[in-house]
Amino acid sequence: MSHVVKKRKLDKTRQDRLYFDSYTDVTIHEEMIADHVRTNTYRMAILRNSESIRGKVVLDVGAGTGVLSIFCVQAGAKKVYAVEACSIAEQAVKIVQQNNMEDKIEVIRGTVETVDLPEKVEVIVSEWMGYALLHESMLNSVLYARDKWLNPGGIILPSKAELYIAPISDPVVEDRLHFWYTVKDQYGVDMSCMSDFATRCIMNSDITVNSVTVEDVLSHPARFAELDLHSVTVEELRSVKGKFRCESFGSAAVNAFCVYFTVTFPCPDKPLVLSTSPFKPETHWKQAVLYLDAPVDVVQDTVVTGEVRMYPSEESGRHICIHVDYTIGEQKRQSKTFSIPDWSSEAQP
Repeated sequence: MSHVVKKRKLDKTRQDRLYFDSYTDVTIHEEMIADHVRTNTYRMAILRNSESIRGKVVLDVGAGTGVLSIFCVQAGAKKVYAVEACSIAEQAVKIVQQNNMEDKIEVIRGTVETVDLPEKVEVIVSEWMGYALLHESMLNSVLYARDKWLNPGGIILPSKAELYIAPISDPVVEDRLHFWYTVKDQYGVDMSCMSDFATRCIMNSDITVNSVTVEDVLSHPARFAELDLHSVTVEELRSVKGKFRCESFGSAAVNAFCVYFTVTFPCPDKPLVLSTSPFKPETHWKQAVLYLDAPVDVVQDTVVTGEVRMYPSEESGRHICIHVDYTIGEQKRQSKTFSIPDWSSEAQP
């Protein structure tokens, strides 16, 4: 017997609990620290800012295992407040002790919105980025910390984020859709009628987190949004949007867009950029892939234009939705809204 499961809006307390609980297991911390691009870029950015950090008080928002706090002490920080809401804070305390830094790093269990620091800080450091940059909405907490605890003239690491989009051709999807036409040759059963059903299932409205290969990117990526962490507001994060224009490299079938981000760290010599571009070494964020309802053929210099809008899901404010209006060549304008599957928001039968 089947039944319809209706999504319900989660209250904020439950949203937060589900989010913080996801960071209690070792797997996610192993994945993040093993991400060399991520962890080493933060390490280099912090060490290169040693002149701004030395002798200063630092706030690490969402400290996790405390690795960024330790980098800050290595850069000369006088004091680091490592604020962490989930139980991994207990492991952070042990790691701090193991590295003989308990006199410099104070691990505080709680959300940055509820903890009370004994003083203002000169530096905020945080690894707040989620899939497609804004999934999990941890940036809101960084902005709260900025407004409440950062002294005027203080620095934020990273200080800027940018979002990009590009049309792509995912060959795996094409192979999966074509598969149903091959069944008759293999087994003598014609299952080509499954093609439409497969298309609806595969090219759905989910934001798919996957690695996009350079060969599958069909144009130069276009930047559609920039966030300055010194000035952006929580209200502005409720609708991050921008227009884009791309020109295809050659003949192919566009069956998706990919969205990725960069964050920039100010450094004395030149800024340091952490990029999740498919043209750069892979990170654990990979790219956000948005499948179209149907592929569209393009040739060299076919123009792809549109507008992207990113906003929190109605069911769970920590989950991101991406709405794309787009025109490919002479095709009429299309629209599609995508979201990351959120099984936690399903009601019990």
